[in-house]
Amino acid sequence: MANMFDQVKQAMQMRKEAKRLQAEVEKITFEYSNAGITCIAKGDFSIASIKITPEAIKEIAAGKPDRFETMLHTVVNGALKGVRKQTQEAMTRLMKDSGMGGMLGGLGM
Repeated sequence: MANMFDQVKQAMQMRKEAKRLQAEVEKITFEYSNAGITCIAKGDFSIASIKITPEAIKEIAAGKPDRFETMLHTVVNGALKGVRKQTQEAMTRLMKDSGMGGMLGGLGM
């Protein structure tokens, strides 16, 4: 019975720690800019903002919407790639600091 109580207690502690880790990850942002387009991605892999300068919009006005779409695609993917790297690094550090690093058996973090 004591063993079962210890397992429940450990599971509750892990849940609490997982929520804390999630809250830390949600604070992470990464900004990527190129060709007059700026994208900010958040640690939950959502896009916080996209800003487009008049110079970037000139590509559309010049009859080059495909070029603009490529630029936008590149910037969004760059922001997501950057936030993914930051999130992985933060999770590795936070899990190591919390003592949970060994519990997940090296999930590539």
